[in-house]
Amino acid sequence: MSKPTVAIVGRPNVGKSTIFNRIVGGRTAIVEDRPGVTRDRLYGNGTWLDHEFHVIDTGGIDIGDEPLLMQMKAQAEIAIEESDVILFIVDGKTGLTEADEEVARILRRSQKPVVLGVNKLDNTKIRDQKYEFYSLGLGDPYGISGAHGLGLGDLLDQVIKDFPDEKDAPEDENAIRFTLIGRPNVGKSSLVNAILGKERVIVSDLAGTTRDAIDTPFSRDGQTYVIVDTAGIRRRGKIYEKTEKYSVLRAQRAIEESDVVLVLINGEEGIIEQDKKIAGIAHDAGRAVIIVVNKWDAVNKDDKTMDKFRKKIRDEFQFISYAPIVFLSALTKQRLPQLLPMIQQVAENHSLRVQTSLLNDCIMDTVAMTPPPSDKGRRLKIYYATQVAVRPPVFILFVNDPELLHFSYIRHIENRIRETFGFVGTPIKILSRKKNEQ
Repeated sequence: MSKPTVAIVGRPNVGKSTIFNRIVGGRTAIVEDRPGVTRDRLYGNGTWLDHEFHVIDTGGIDIGDEPLLMQMKAQAEIAIEESDVILFIVDGKTGLTEADEEVARILRRSQKPVVLGVNKLDNTKIRDQKYEFYSLGLGDPYGISGAHGLGLGDLLDQVIKDFPDEKDAPEDENAIRFTLIGRPNVGKSSLVNAILGKERVIVSDLAGTTRDAIDTPFSRDGQTYVIVDTAGIRRRGKIYEKTEKYSVLRAQRAIEESDVVLVLINGEEGIIEQDKKIAGIAHDAGRAVIIVVNKWDAVNKDDKTMDKFRKKIRDEFQFISYAPIVFLSALTKQRLPQLLPMIQQVAENHSLRVQTSLLNDCIMDTVAMTPPPSDKGRRLKIYYATQVAVRPPVFILFVNDPELLHFSYIRHIENRIRETFGFVGTPIKILSRKKNEQ
């Protein structure tokens, strides 16, 4: 079941990004000091009253140097195209403007549910200023303060009321959903057709042929899959058309809803910086990852070429060192039979739960063989560990002092967990808590 999407629309400086940050809260991407891990406020995930949903901050969309009214219209179009519910934010201090009225006309015609938030009403003396926004014809205006979090509960109550009803026939719970991502013209659509054995999507040498994220269910050897082909993700400065902005949003959403992400690299062209940024999107989302080097049939090679290319991938993609690598050709189907079994394996690893007793045996053996270093005479003590989540697997270490758990020792423990239990293809997270802390 796909999560609903909420798009935040409004002119500049009305507080869209502040409200976006309030909604996504602590669920924003973890900031890591590693190369190639991308971070963008454009897209996030929110939760309210057990409802999970995607959030688009249209304020993060670079429309260009067009006049304000044109930018507002473009943002409204993106919101209408991508969202289930539109959150229209206006400035209660400034009052009603021509741009607000024009966008309201567009939103009314869209037939999409619109929730109107009148921001910056943190002063009780100006609360009544929200009433002038009834003239927009979008229903009750909700007075809020994004800066202080006032009124957001009532606003979000209305947002989730407007979510579409769940479908009566949900997807097969055992289906493995995998998404192909990469820059334009790396052969994603060709690989989809090779896997399916038919011309499901248009294949062209022209970069940017695929616009939508296309879902195709199929079964192979008793296992059900859903394969998703996404548009090529260009460098930020190369995104000119609004349709391409839609494509990037759809690709990000497809990644969030996948079990496994295939990061495609063009074997003929080699690795470029954009490949690492694209892989970073999947890593940030906590998805299982496989690196696929396509067009390998077209590479001039000898018996050392593959090993050299694999080493370069490991050097350039250190932040996803857990990802297996497959060299194949969608055109000739060389090594294609290896792909689905590997997808199934990493999907299982992504959902793998380790028995607590076995996990603690691994941790205690690690500590016994390599005691943690001391810091100013104090030494870290690990009392016990437990796994608290899957997809991706998350572990908590209960210790005497979390500040003594150095990043390098976390990495050492992660390596030992991987050596013991596998977890090929999936990121794992290790957190620390003081003993007796929830």
